[in-house]
Amino acid sequence: MNPGVAIAALVGVSVATAVIGFYGLRISRTTGDFYVASRTVRPWWNASAIGGEYLSAASFLGVAGLILLSGTDALWFPVGYTAGYLMLLLFVAAPLRRSGAYTIPDFTEARLDSLPVRKVTSLVVVLVGWLYIVPQLHGAALTIRITTGLPSWVGSVAVVIVVCLTVVAGGMRSITFVQAFQYWLKLTALAVPILFIIFVLAGSGTAPLAPPSVNPTGAPPAGLYQNVSLLVALLFGTLGLPHVLVRFYTNPDGQSARRTTLIVLGLLSVFYLFPTAYGLVGRMFAPGLATAGQADAMVLLLPGELVGGTAGDLLSALVVAGAFAAFLSTTSGLVVSLAGVISQDVLGAGVGSFRLAAVISAVVPLGFAFMTDSFALAGSVGLVFAFTASTVCPVLLLGIWWRGLTDAGAIAGMLTGGVLCGGAMIAGALAGAASTPGWLAQPAAWTVPAAFAVMVIVSRATSQRIPKTMSKVMTRLHTPERPLATER
Repeated sequence: MNPGVAIAALVGVSVATAVIGFYGLRISRTTGDFYVASRTVRPWWNASAIGGEYLSAASFLGVAGLILLSGTDALWFPVGYTAGYLMLLLFVAAPLRRSGAYTIPDFTEARLDSLPVRKVTSLVVVLVGWLYIVPQLHGAALTIRITTGLPSWVGSVAVVIVVCLTVVAGGMRSITFVQAFQYWLKLTALAVPILFIIFVLAGSGTAPLAPPSVNPTGAPPAGLYQNVSLLVALLFGTLGLPHVLVRFYTNPDGQSARRTTLIVLGLLSVFYLFPTAYGLVGRMFAPGLATAGQADAMVLLLPGELVGGTAGDLLSALVVAGAFAAFLSTTSGLVVSLAGVISQDVLGAGVGSFRLAAVISAVVPLGFAFMTDSFALAGSVGLVFAFTASTVCPVLLLGIWWRGLTDAGAIAGMLTGGVLCGGAMIAGALAGAASTPGWLAQPAAWTVPAAFAVMVIVSRATSQRIPKTMSKVMTRLHTPERPLATER
């Protein structure tokens, strides 16, 4: 595509993001505004914002690339990403909102009356956030390199600068407006080009080509175990994503949190139709894009490949704008959630500490992004889900639904899941995709049960450590509030 058009699209979405973010500064004044938007975000706004931050590089680029390479085997990704929100609706959304916490460490400390639990949870949340930010920066680097010819690092640095400006300007209040706008931009940026492409193909009578037979990673095809393990990671991992969970603290009450989750399910279901369509169309009509380094860029390249000319350039520019919005929205959501944890647990609460923590939260993963590379965005994000499912998810589910959880059990379970899953991720990275056995490539099927089991066993063995405040906290979590009269 024309590099000038791509640069114009990137500048346009960055400027729009900054303008909307600075608008949030006008109404962000208190600590509550910066951390949880003073708990006044209504369901439709919040659902759009969740869709904006949840639909990351893996959703926008990676899912289509995996379908291009693997066909229907890759459909587990959109299914798992969406179904995870059903789990969130059933088990977490409303009780977590009723907890009144600002962050996940706030919740675990209040539930278990333990400062050590808070410290371990904070460490895990920060690790999860940084692991999740790195693929977003890889996606931005890939987009910049493929569409403009500029050095890869320009994309990563641009995302960090824009995110820091918007988060520092207005915190959660500002980011809510930004992410809601970015969801609808991403949906439009995928829907319009693929519908145009399908219309062109139908009118031209172009015959499908043979599907690609080359796997650039060298990894063996996924079997039953790997598909089941991936589904476990996506279903349970969604329950522990810090940037998603913090969104439910912004709802006015538990009922609006449930309503928000229902709307999110609808928004995600609609969105994932389009990456799936890109993958299937690319597999049938542009299998040549299934080469090393290009599968993840297939969404960016398909309009130019199948339409071409000025129309292809304009459609590609729209896709580029949507892709950059995906990197910005997910990264900003993660930075907000991490800034809340770091400022409260390390720097001290307050707006100034929050802003400094936001910069730290964005700059550290930038360094990791420079030192690493990714050829499978959806796969790398899937491993982050596995890590989250093995650490944060068990303590949340048991903390909300089991009265027998103790601080010792929570710490032991989180450490067990973190060490096992983290070790599998490191071993897989060292071995390479072609040499990694399935149980290491997708570890969630055994690391998640291990974390739950250790948490339960140690809690049973230390039942004398059940906090005296347990009954009071559990009553608060499971007693519905009266909805606000002004709710829409």
